[in-house]
Amino acid sequence: MKQWLVISMKSLLAVAVLLPNSLAGYTAAKRTGIPLELVKLPPGFKISIYATDILNARSMVLSPAGMLFVGTRKAGKVYAVLDRNGDYCAGEVVTVAKNLNMPNGVAFRNGSLYVAEVNRILRYDKIEKRIHSPPKPVIVTDKFPNDRYHGWKYIAIGPDEMLYVPVGAPCNICKKDDPRYATVMRMQLDGSGLEIYTHGVRNTVGFDWHPQTKELWFTNNGRDWMGDDLPPDTLHHAPQKGLHFGFPFCHAGNIPDPRYGRKRGCNAFAQPAMKLSAHVAPLGMKFYTGNMFPSRYRNQVFIAEHGSWNRSVPIGYRITLAIFDKNNTARYEIFAQGWLNNNKAWGRPVDIIVINDGSLLVSDDRAGVIYRISYGE
Repeated sequence: MKQWLVISMKSLLAVAVLLPNSLAGYTAAKRTGIPLELVKLPPGFKISIYATDILNARSMVLSPAGMLFVGTRKAGKVYAVLDRNGDYCAGEVVTVAKNLNMPNGVAFRNGSLYVAEVNRILRYDKIEKRIHSPPKPVIVTDKFPNDRYHGWKYIAIGPDEMLYVPVGAPCNICKKDDPRYATVMRMQLDGSGLEIYTHGVRNTVGFDWHPQTKELWFTNNGRDWMGDDLPPDTLHHAPQKGLHFGFPFCHAGNIPDPRYGRKRGCNAFAQPAMKLSAHVAPLGMKFYTGNMFPSRYRNQVFIAEHGSWNRSVPIGYRITLAIFDKNNTARYEIFAQGWLNNNKAWGRPVDIIVINDGSLLVSDDRAGVIYRISYGE
């Protein structure tokens, strides 16, 4: 009997060594009460918990050394998430900044963490070596509006080594004289050369560059109070500077606004690359550049749909996939769902990143966790 117990324990340890990702993620899910069994994925895919106890987890960025930084909107904090033993289940979460004004967006370059507040961009130098005693931030720029309505920002550094920063419309629907509103702007990493890259973008909280063409793509949240099914939220393609995507005159390419639509026709504006469902609130999006998933996912777009509030029947609360054929959008399909259960949401996906092994990390600001989605493990 004793010999059998010894052999069994050795077998369990062997399984734990072979399957650290699944076991660690399963243990974390059980400990936190996160109902991962409700999340439905295509065959061969699995979801686990990568990190817990991240209040209001929003935008994410991974440093070249593998340290994950996570911004928040309501919590006013920025976190560093450490996976020291490489089991894809974080062992430590450190608060590296607090008491900030909606620090939703994070970016990383040359050892420095960039954090977007409502009206300014901060930079924390040599942050990886100083997470337990963070440096005083450098103010890169404070030249953005102070409006909190759509004031939280997603930021990212493009192939041109410029920092892209959106300025959302400070309203549901309005036209402001200040040309910065409803745009995506960009600037040099030192804050100089601030300019408008695209116009007519109501509120984007996620963008990425095509891995082959290096052209900008972004999600956009459509206006509210036009009914359950209008207007569609959208995915856009901005291959060059200066395009106008219609706000506030036209929505989703061909829907005139009831208030402003008579002032400019929809044919004056750039068309969306894809129309999504209405009110799904598309936020983070990423082209899949890893090697873990089947080849059909390569260079396709994963979109985190945060979920509706302005709809009689809730929709969203899922991850969708935009499938392209020779750089032309072909179809839109659901990849992962289950965060909305019996019309009640227990989780809300916010951002998506591809990590070094080719799996996806997904942040959830309602459950306060980060998930890992893998294939074939």
